[in-house]
Amino acid sequence: MIAVLGLGVGIVLGLLLQPTVPPELQPYLPIAVVAALDAVFGGLRAVLDGIFDDRVFVVSFLSNVVVAALIVYLGDQLGVGSQLSTGVVVVLGIRIFSNAAAIRRHIFRA
Repeated sequence: MIAVLGLGVGIVLGLLLQPTVPPELQPYLPIAVVAALDAVFGGLRAVLDGIFDDRVFVVSFLSNVVVAALIVYLGDQLGVGSQLSTGVVVVLGIRIFSNAAAIRRHIFRA
């Protein structure tokens, strides 16, 4: 219940305050969102498998976002930012779809 309340408060604050992302951080936001989605889908799969641990979820969530952003930052510094961004999105996309398939199998037994 606390998580749902926190999500609701976050959405309301986001709509009211309309925060902006600094231009130098804008290339990293989509990668961070995809990394966070990977952690969320992994957490949902863990709940359905009966092995969810909140500490593991928080560490996974934060580390996914930080590592993905660091990879893209490194790519920007090397001049190959778009290629590494694409690589990160592909890898995380595969993980998201894998978790989504497992979630589907749990829910629909198919």
